[in-house]
Amino acid sequence: MAEPQNYKNHKRRFPPFHFVLMPILVINLFFSIYDTVHRYPAHKYLFHWWVVMSIAFILMALLGRMQAVKAQDRIIRLEERLRLATLLPPDERAHIGEFTTAQLIALRFASDAELPALARRTLTQNLEPKAIKQAIENWRADDLRI
Repeated sequence: MAEPQNYKNHKRRFPPFHFVLMPILVINLFFSIYDTVHRYPAHKYLFHWWVVMSIAFILMALLGRMQAVKAQDRIIRLEERLRLATLLPPDERAHIGEFTTAQLIALRFASDAELPALARRTLTQNLEPKAIKQAIENWRADDLRI
């Protein structure tokens, strides 16, 4: 059984992306640069184009990953706003819009019992996401995030 999620182990890597796709693309870029340098000037336009395409493939992979993470962030923001609307007292619900997306993403790890107090503290002290996560005592795991 896996260790329960906490501040020290909550960051995740997506092995197909981080350990397969990106290394292959980076090796391809280095190989294309190496070939361009060592075979210059023969087919210089072809080799330069290979370097450009290698960079384009890396950018495509990174942009695709960034867009997926951004979509997850938007979903988390919505979920946490709904959760705060359920758990906060009526007089504090008006302040839900004052949280930044990064703060809401960090607050998702707080248990329902400690969320109202931590949310109040986050707004009054303008806590950064790292400080929010470190302040959580009863960690609520998010195993679905990629």
